[in-house]
Amino acid sequence: MNSIQNTLLLISHCRGIRAAKLRKLYAFDRSFSLLQSLKPSEYQSLGLVTPSYYSAFSKDFTSLKIPDIQTSLEKQETRFLTILDPLYPDLLKELPDPPLFLFCKGDLGLFQHRRSLGVAGARQSTQYGREALERVLIPLIKQGFVIVSGLAEGIDTAAHAVSIVNGGKTIAVLGGGFQHIYPSSNRGLANEISNHHLLISEYAPHIRPQKWHFPERNRLISGLSSGTLIAEAKQRSGSLITAQLAMEQGKDVFAIPGRILDRNSDGTNELIKDGAKLVMTAEDILEEFYGIGLRASGNYEE
Repeated sequence: MNSIQNTLLLISHCRGIRAAKLRKLYAFDRSFSLLQSLKPSEYQSLGLVTPSYYSAFSKDFTSLKIPDIQTSLEKQETRFLTILDPLYPDLLKELPDPPLFLFCKGDLGLFQHRRSLGVAGARQSTQYGREALERVLIPLIKQGFVIVSGLAEGIDTAAHAVSIVNGGKTIAVLGGGFQHIYPSSNRGLANEISNHHLLISEYAPHIRPQKWHFPERNRLISGLSSGTLIAEAKQRSGSLITAQLAMEQGKDVFAIPGRILDRNSDGTNELIKDGAKLVMTAEDILEEFYGIGLRASGNYEE
């Protein structure tokens, strides 16, 4: 790795760094020339470090050894990509706040796949939601779509599983480091994805997931996708944040309708009222993307 990558690798493992501030710095210093010359105290003066964490940041910045971090990542079969790396996903570069670095396990070639669909939904999903999701996703998977989701309980888990079982490919975006898979019940699924698909996070492996990480993760789910499908969602749910982020990114938003008496359908039905594409079959999504459905191509399966 070059000096810029080494600096970002070190920073990624330091406590107290303000990632959002770091991204703003990148907005006017694309070469990271300033970042490479900063002393710990200057990180504080520029607001790049949370004041209460400055002592911890300074200790990490001066004591952590880059070769040790690299060796640890290699043992964990984890790749470290920066935004300057040619393997970094082009779709994320289009975001107003792209992650400056990513930790990855698995097939990096999935970043360059032309067809991708983000999926979000209720953690306490219903049988209806899971069955409706399968009905929509299976034909898309057979058409070569990569399914991108967040490895959460419920709809996220179902989306990854449907893709794997049906011979497709999937990307899981985490809200914490690889050493802290959340929920813990999905460790087996995460292992399967890291071995045969792609597992990514913008957090170093040792970092535990925090509440505020998940909205940040959601922007990557929508950012890596051509469009985002919401399968089930209550009002004011994280899934609606994903939908809003997709809209802000100029991406298509799709929603599966539900029963008006079911709280899990309040959010999706509201999205449809507000202009999201109502989805009952895979064809509804393909028509929006390409102007032609599976029936027209002769490949549609009920």
